Amino acid sequence: MPLLCVNVDHIATLRQARLGREPDPVLGAHEAELGGASGIIVHLREDRRHIQDRDVEILRRTVGTKLNLEMAATAEMQDIALRLRPDTVCLVPEKRQELTTEGGLNCIGREGELSAFLAPLLAQDIEASLFIDADPAQIEAASKTGAQFIEIHTGHYADAVSPAATKAELEKILTGIRHAQGLGLKVNLGHGLNYVNVLPFAHVPGIVEYSIGHSIVARAAYVGLRQATRDMVEILRGFCD
Repeated sequence: MPLLCVNVDHIATLRQARLGREPDPVLGAHEAELGGASGIIVHLREDRRHIQDRDVEILRRTVGTKLNLEMAATAEMQDIALRLRPDTVCLVPEKRQELTTEGGLNCIGREGELSAFLAPLLAQDIEASLFIDADPAQIEAASKTGAQFIEIHTGHYADAVSPAATKAELEKILTGIRHAQGLGLKVNLGHGLNYVNVLPFAHVPGIVEYSIGHSIVARAAYVGLRQATRDMVEILRGFCD
């Protein structure tokens, strides 16, 4: 059974709308774990628009499963990761004006730079992942950085507006999964996945984790975060390699 890692960024987004104390993403992470999540994801953005340093520090002490820290490849974020030592770091692109991550990290021509950035993290037994598009050239570049994982960006698939476009984006992802696995990379999927569009991956072998946040937090408004997580776990439980 593939694992479910729940991104609690949008709990923090709601909190930051009033710059208050609630809802608390730390409590949200606890509820997600009680619902069966195998890991918790937070993206500490450079502009701190949702997750704050305090959140990551407390989560590092309280998460009982695994903590995945999404971050830009900057010296500041490297220092934070080396100090807090999350179980996994996932390097993602950032643009200040974007509402959410719009695409994958560019690895082409940056293999040496990314390898040097990841080296001290890997030396501390922190797993490394790169959030990239399902582009063969990007996958090949990622395989040269030392990262054990890639997370294939599923946002273009999730946002497709016609059956033909959805099918085409799905085929790109499936091809990317096979290509990455052939290069020895472990594969996660994430961005825009929900309780319906995740179903076409049910019989795709070798996917390690699904990184899902927005749809679970949205469902939680009706049924609670523990149940919303449990519902997604039940879907993934029906998946088989």
